[in-house]
Amino acid sequence: MTDPNLYLTLATTALAGLAMLTFAALTGWRGWLQLKTQELHGHGDLPLQQTMPNASARIEIADLKERIRKLEAIAAGVDL
Repeated sequence: MTDPNLYLTLATTALAGLAMLTFAALTGWRGWLQLKTQELHGHGDLPLQQTMPNASARIEIADLKERIRKLEAIAAGVDL
């Protein structure tokens, strides 16, 4: 067990394994940082459906606005 080649091979293998683990961890860390940077700057890739309200939502908002106008008119004492 005093063969220097065995110790050299084990040390080289351990160093190569450590280098691979370090590289994988560094790649994951950089990806996580990039994700957090995108979240902070608001550059997330949102689908078009989430950015544009659909027709039923717009109709509902218009209906609510009309109800508010009627309630304000009632509160002001205006006859409709």
